[in-house]
Amino acid sequence: MLIDAHHHLWEYNDRDYGWMSGEMTALRRNFLVADLAQVMRESDVEGTVAVQARQTIEETEVLLDLVSQNDFLLGVVGWVPLIDPQVARDLERLVNSPKLKGVRHVLHDEADDFYMLREDFNRGVSLLRGFGLAYDILIFERHLPQTLQFVDRHPEQLFVVDHIAKPRIRQGVLSPWKENISELAKRRNVYCKVSGMATEADWHRWTPEQLRPYFDAVLAAFGPKRLMFGSDWPVLTLAASYPRWVGTFRSFIAELSQDDQEEICHRTARRAYRL
Repeated sequence: MLIDAHHHLWEYNDRDYGWMSGEMTALRRNFLVADLAQVMRESDVEGTVAVQARQTIEETEVLLDLVSQNDFLLGVVGWVPLIDPQVARDLERLVNSPKLKGVRHVLHDEADDFYMLREDFNRGVSLLRGFGLAYDILIFERHLPQTLQFVDRHPEQLFVVDHIAKPRIRQGVLSPWKENISELAKRRNVYCKVSGMATEADWHRWTPEQLRPYFDAVLAAFGPKRLMFGSDWPVLTLAASYPRWVGTFRSFIAELSQDDQEEICHRTARRAYRL
């Protein structure tokens, strides 16, 4: 069984998706539930977690509505204004849907590389555990040192690192990412998604062999019980088809025991997001 713990859905408009750079024109269209269902069938994926792509409560509400209508959509990692002093009101309302499983903020797009250390942001994050919500960490490699400080402020909060913290795969650079991600993994409340790797490599020339050292590093650091599969579809399509990424991932885990494969393929996601 395979659960895709990280994908997006959107009805595209110019206003809300400014993060799509000029080389991402292929993403500037609708990616809907029917499109996702098609690629899932092609790769024998049985369930998914939808993750925010806009920093609006409206999108979180739309995703929760879609999840309520589609059984294979198992949960939502949404967005709330964590720095708002009244964010608890938003959380109280949104958790009325049992399919809200986590919260994410696009940290790596903030002008301040130390945004995650802001007191108001941490005050908001400190509320999540009380609502039974995970927090997804979206950063670049350069943010890892301060992320260690951030995570240490919340030793009881469950965290999930998206896209293995976006190392410099395109340049073939392992250090200091490898050392820093290994240090982060020492925190037992931190999980990691095997996702977003192909788009951090050369979109047109990457090979599984180029990605393998990065997978091996997070496997050694987190172990199968804190690793989970994710596609980052449709952003993935900039660098690979859905079946190609699933096949690459399965090649990475092929030599593991059946039990360890089951952990990475679906059990870890179930635990982290209470699916």
